[in-house]
Amino acid sequence: MAELVQALVGGILIGGLYVAISIGFSLSFGVLDVVDLAVGMWVVIGAYAAIVASEVLHIDAFVLLPAVFVVFGVVGWLIAPLIYRVRTSKYALPALMGLAFTFGLATLIRGGLLTAFGYNPRTVRTSFFPGNIELLGITAPAIRVAGFVFAVIATGLFLAFLFYTRTGLAIRATAQSKDNAGLMGIDVKRISSLVYAIYTGLTAMAGALLGAIYAMTPEVGLRYTLFAFFVVVLAGLGSVVGVLAAGLFLGVLQSVVTTYVGANYTLLVVFGVLFLALLLFPQGISRRGLA
Repeated sequence: MAELVQALVGGILIGGLYVAISIGFSLSFGVLDVVDLAVGMWVVIGAYAAIVASEVLHIDAFVLLPAVFVVFGVVGWLIAPLIYRVRTSKYALPALMGLAFTFGLATLIRGGLLTAFGYNPRTVRTSFFPGNIELLGITAPAIRVAGFVFAVIATGLFLAFLFYTRTGLAIRATAQSKDNAGLMGIDVKRISSLVYAIYTGLTAMAGALLGAIYAMTPEVGLRYTLFAFFVVVLAGLGSVVGVLAAGLFLGVLQSVVTTYVGANYTLLVVFGVLFLALLLFPQGISRRGLA
């Protein structure tokens, strides 16, 4: 019983970071109508940015977390108009072109990281959050607790921005209907760029924390892309609130499978569960759009 409780707690802690990754991914889909196949590589490149900060610049990676958000937010802001142009093209299949563009972007990032860092696993070195935290007989690595706290704060601020600001209202209106949003005077292209910038910045920050928990190589980007896809599809495409439940569920599922079955079976079980869940809930567990 104690082992199960330990696995559940560990899963909830890591699930918080999956929420932070997937919530921006979900909103990006709702606004740009593109399934970003580069989401996992934004996670990985954020981790490698933290690795460079700690090993080359000799600055603790977590001191630079706000800088990671800003830098990758600017990168996302610059890339978003290209995605928007491809997605709104009238001379090709827009959805397919969007997938092709983001797949190419993921391949480019992966190739650049392999050239710069090779295949060897790397982890983010940090002097923050050493050792373990024990509470009520449950032991958890301090870095995982810190990652969960970060995810809660970041997700809370993001949702507050989304639901309690005029810009957030414009984002939700754009996700619901771009045509109607445009008729109301909303600059859909600018909103798309803003959403993608927030998404890339938030995802890279989460990647920096994941890099301190798990070893990273450029090859693991696909794994995190699949995890983000699992969360968003299970939640319901375009649903932000559903991501909260689905992300925590993914973390718990991964932790329990790793504890009782083995880490090698994680993806098999994850997508088996996704298949069964979609048979029962074809529209996702939220059964709603952006909500």
